[in-house]
Amino acid sequence: LHSCGIWRPKSLLEAARFTLSPNGRLRRKHRDSRALWKHEAVQKYLEALSKEYQQVNCLLNADSKNDFEQRTLRRRHADLSPAATAFQEIKEAERELQELEAMCRELDSRGEKQLLELGLEEKETLDKKISTLCRKLFQLLVPQEKYDKSHVILEVTAGRTTGGDICQQFTKEMFEMYQNYADYKCWTFDVLHYVPAEIGGLHHAAAHISGDDVYRHLKYEGGTHRVQRIPETGLSSRMQRIHTGTMSVIVLPQPEEVDIKVDPKDLRIDTFRAKGAGGQHVNKTDSAVRVVHLPTGLVVECQQERSQQINKELALRMLRAKLYQQVIEQQLSQEQSARKLQLGTRAQSERIRTYNFTQDRVTDHRISYDARNIKGILSGKEELDKLINRLLEFAETEALTEYLENLQSLEGGGC
Repeated sequence: LHSCGIWRPKSLLEAARFTLSPNGRLRRKHRDSRALWKHEAVQKYLEALSKEYQQVNCLLNADSKNDFEQRTLRRRHADLSPAATAFQEIKEAERELQELEAMCRELDSRGEKQLLELGLEEKETLDKKISTLCRKLFQLLVPQEKYDKSHVILEVTAGRTTGGDICQQFTKEMFEMYQNYADYKCWTFDVLHYVPAEIGGLHHAAAHISGDDVYRHLKYEGGTHRVQRIPETGLSSRMQRIHTGTMSVIVLPQPEEVDIKVDPKDLRIDTFRAKGAGGQHVNKTDSAVRVVHLPTGLVVECQQERSQQINKELALRMLRAKLYQQVIEQQLSQEQSARKLQLGTRAQSERIRTYNFTQDRVTDHRISYDARNIKGILSGKEELDKLINRLLEFAETEALTEYLENLQSLEGGGC
């Protein structure tokens, strides 16, 4: 494209490859996409992108290039089109908003309250539209992570607490929440492993979730979740106080069959009788399978199916995902210096969220965000989706903010 006289600005990903110290002031200032949109550096970048899009469009219409150059221009046109279109939509919406604000000021000065109320309602609608368009634009600009479109294996494990079984009960509620969320997002949720507790809770469970962009939506759910509640049963009156418990969530991108090859010589496969409810089959059939990967010591179990062979295949799938996760963690640690999303280390020992039942509040500690209506969130539908999207927006905004920090340091001669 340089031979065609087109100047190409650096992509956000290219511009963010410098390792710099975080700029706290800038991060605090630009926590949402609407604020980032107004930043001078973003406007300059988008203006350059829009200019390139117009140049590419003109060259395509001229139809004076050879086939190779035409294909190159068409590919670049397709790459630029979504962002350039969103940019122009926002600019047009902002012009409409300015005209509407001027009209509202005039109506206010003339004392026409009814028309002013209508104008203010339309202004609020337009504001929301601009915010939505800004987020859509920055989703286009921030490159997706490598595994965002992957299916996942999700595991939940109860923690420990004193004076009750709230951890097991909470773990069961969380597992059902993700099952309901999968249904809400039209994903497929296949239970791989399920170990119930004696009084109706859950010790450990795992599921394979497949669908569109599953890992993108669930990748920040991994970590330690804390619950604060008064147990409903099982305690004497003097123990009826707030108890604190924890459970952990692990979210592993599901690899394709070709990604991880497991040597059968490295495996020890044991069979045993399944635990829990299930009738005569559970009591008399050694259908449950435990697979030990000898080089790493990783252990996985599966007992959900009546067929030992099917349980073995499911256990091997879980093992491949865990082995794949080790590779991913190495890559993520290398990339964190370039793209810090400020959403924690994903370590399981790090508390990421607190569910306070007595105050009907869910607090995500990574983004300092409080949400109400715990029952709505645990239902796994709109309220949970809203919280997860809040996390995603924060992550995308942080990625773009880091680009601005790098750009500021470049302009100041820091690099």
